[in-house]
Amino acid sequence: MSGAPAATTGIPAAVLDAHVVVDRGEFVLDAELRAPLGVTALLGPNGSGKTTALLGLAGLVGLARGHVRLGEEQWEGDARGRAPEQRSVGLVLAEPMLFPHLTLLDNVAFGPRARGMPRARARERAREELGRVGLADLARRRPGEVSSGQAQRAALARALATDPELLLLDEPLSALDPETRSRTRADLSHRLRDYPGVTVLTTHDPLDALTLADQLVFLEGGRVTQTGTPGEVVGRPRTAYVASLVGLNLLSGILVQKDPGWAVRLASSELALADPPAGAGEGDEVWATVNPEAVALFTDRPETSARNLWRLTVDSVTVTGQRARIHLSGEVSLVAEVTLGAVAALGITTGQQLWAAVKATEIHTYPA
Repeated sequence: MSGAPAATTGIPAAVLDAHVVVDRGEFVLDAELRAPLGVTALLGPNGSGKTTALLGLAGLVGLARGHVRLGEEQWEGDARGRAPEQRSVGLVLAEPMLFPHLTLLDNVAFGPRARGMPRARARERAREELGRVGLADLARRRPGEVSSGQAQRAALARALATDPELLLLDEPLSALDPETRSRTRADLSHRLRDYPGVTVLTTHDPLDALTLADQLVFLEGGRVTQTGTPGEVVGRPRTAYVASLVGLNLLSGILVQKDPGWAVRLASSELALADPPAGAGEGDEVWATVNPEAVALFTDRPETSARNLWRLTVDSVTVTGQRARIHLSGEVSLVAEVTLGAVAALGITTGQQLWAAVKATEIHTYPA
């Protein structure tokens, strides 16, 4: 696996086994992807190679090297490689890409018809698939006569009507407004539970991934940096991007024994621990996570029992609902999450210096 070792103890044996290498000159994707039956979410920042990976699996982008195997079938990587139209793949993009002049029924029937299925049987198959995504009553409508969420479900039905062995979903919810996205996410989750093949979906939204996926794969800069079940990733993020996506602060350093207790020696500071991490000894590299809600802020140096205390500078303030995330830098870089009332009471503004305190018991550490 490219990138950091992945904890995969909770994931069944792979059905999809691929090494996707795409060379675009200024950007090279080099990712090993293994996915079991069920849903694998491919996450990463913009430009990390998520869509390129899907197109490589589908055969729509040529591989510089590597392979694509699904079960016992070799789709790419030797002389028996298959063209895109010969692969059992369903592809759904962020935009539904439905034929505007056809009804939803005929849009969904298009795939089976293109593969030689008789018209009546193709329409029967399309009705069945539209019913599975809750659109049976809208079969006679055209794409312009339905909502964006309904159009996206119709695109999913069209992809599944050909009974693909591999279903590829590229940011399937990104073009939807928040309310529609929530409803469509629930519908998508229900339908994917009944799909017997391998699904790989791309997203940058952790809620989509945690709601829909059995396995998470993180791509950064064209490389896989972490793989695991949602529980494993949330419990032990291994890059700053992964930690930020699951809402945690992530610090790395060397485990040292102090008198008394243990600490993590950081680049410019130390992090006092309540207990050493299991599986690590003095001198080992370790990760430490801190929940932003566990970071207490003060305008003056506090009288506190917290063993970790720093004077930091406010870099930015991000408000979401009734809470705010305060980005801090200095000896350590931290994000604190507080109420809007606390922002007002402390008079928090960009450039301000605050004292940040974290109790040793609020720090979770594990071997790097």
